[in-house]
Amino acid sequence: MRHIRFVPDDTKIRFMWLRSYSFPASAIAGIASLVMFAILGLNYGIDFQGGTLIEIRTLDGPASIADIRAELGQIDLGDVQVQSFGAEDEVLIRVETQEGGDLAQQSVVDRVRLVLGEQVEYRRVEVVGPTVSSELAQAGTIGVLVALFAVLVYIWFRFEWQFALGAIIATVHDVVMTIGMFALVHLEFNLSSIAAILTIVGYSLNDTVVVYDRIRENLRRYKKMSLPELLDVSINQTLSRTTLTSFTTLLALFALFTFGGEVIRSFTFAMIWGIFIGTYSSIFIAAPILIYLQLRPSSGGDEPAGEGKAEAGAA
Repeated sequence: MRHIRFVPDDTKIRFMWLRSYSFPASAIAGIASLVMFAILGLNYGIDFQGGTLIEIRTLDGPASIADIRAELGQIDLGDVQVQSFGAEDEVLIRVETQEGGDLAQQSVVDRVRLVLGEQVEYRRVEVVGPTVSSELAQAGTIGVLVALFAVLVYIWFRFEWQFALGAIIATVHDVVMTIGMFALVHLEFNLSSIAAILTIVGYSLNDTVVVYDRIRENLRRYKKMSLPELLDVSINQTLSRTTLTSFTTLLALFALFTFGGEVIRSFTFAMIWGIFIGTYSSIFIAAPILIYLQLRPSSGGDEPAGEGKAEAGAA
């Protein structure tokens, strides 16, 4: 029985030649992501903004967003956002943080219930005060920074410093691109989005380590091969594994995105984008940047040159 292969065994794609296009493209996309983040900002969820979130389902057919918005506008709650949430009879209501502390925040739910009455089913209620939301935002930022630092330390001990710096650059690239995508599509950014970013960091690092491990092996094996050629060989050798892992992960994520509902849509969207961008960065960023960091084949190990020549000839 023949195995199905997404990538042939003997590919000879010149990835290093493509770096003259991938690096400028990534730089432009990274700058654009930062500009969009600065200008458009993120659509922060209740976790970071504070306020009250109420999910309801109308009992008498499809919900009228305009009618619900008009009814809530009569009770002076400040900024109130009303939007469809999944099915036609499901609605999500967001109310800004109220002055007067936690008691005023809790009273929002009672006032909304009084206006909408028993014509709706209250499926979810979340109340987050301004102090808690500030702490969550701080904790989320610290979590991402600690993860990046841990990546740097791990790679530094596992490989040479060029590999560590290359892995950090590729990982930061993935995080910036993901944040830029959130700013572009204005999808809600909440704690699950932070979890997705941390997961992307781990996934991208895993892909990068696999490529780096093969590069280190080939540095010992092909001592006289030029570095760009050696990087091409290493990426082509791991290409089948990289694409197959990404494909199988995307199958599960697309199923979650389609059938998982609105609650986890932010998480699954970030993960789908992260798989694409993480696979791209491990091939077109993490490996080629070793050339500019002046990685030398001699830094790969102390295997005798004769053995390396014999293996190269056999290959």
